[in-house]
Amino acid sequence: MPTLSRHESVFVLRFSEPADPADAPDNAFSPEFLDSLDASLDEVEASEGPAALVTTGAGKFYSNGLDLSVVASDPAGLPAYVSRAQRLFARVLRLELPTVAAVNGHAFGAGAMLALSHDHRVMRADRGFWNLPEAQLGMPFPPGMNALITTRLIPSVASTAMLTSTRYPAADAVEAGIVHEAAAADAVLDRAVAVAAEMAPLRGANYAGIRAGLVAGVLPHLDEPITRL
Repeated sequence: MPTLSRHESVFVLRFSEPADPADAPDNAFSPEFLDSLDASLDEVEASEGPAALVTTGAGKFYSNGLDLSVVASDPAGLPAYVSRAQRLFARVLRLELPTVAAVNGHAFGAGAMLALSHDHRVMRADRGFWNLPEAQLGMPFPPGMNALITTRLIPSVASTAMLTSTRYPAADAVEAGIVHEAAAADAVLDRAVAVAAEMAPLRGANYAGIRAGLVAGVLPHLDEPITRL
């Protein structure tokens, strides 16, 4: 389960923290995982003073996105489940503090979209892919996810990523504007924390308002409950 720590002005939300990175889970969005993320964000929001948030995984995965075991076990509940994932994206986009994704490994599907919900993205340079596999899996992009992707990415990149399920390693992701920068495996988190520390004094309603203007067309779609897929 995720753990939250604070290092001066920077909160670090680790999706998993195994003793051995080889044992790290894929950080899929199980209901329990989402509950834990919400609780951590409650703590972040309750804090005072300059602050920024960094999220990261461990081992091979940043996040594998939707939990396919949940999808398979409750097809009728899929719209509500995907709606909940979209609410997580909306919540990150509404935080009154800067956010940085330290993409330590694979970011697939909803995990890739969670990374896009952050203000700044640092990706591991040597391995791992940012990928939207929905076309290959026969899954649609509901309006909220569609709006998030097409707002955060330029049209040509969004189209290619969504229609072809192209896997982007770090160098290609930087070139495409999916992430802002790449870093060595042992420097991804440190770089993300450094960026977050620089941005932490910007925390406040004004910062949140500027971001809200940038994603004004996204939030209503993320907030709207999905009734069918």
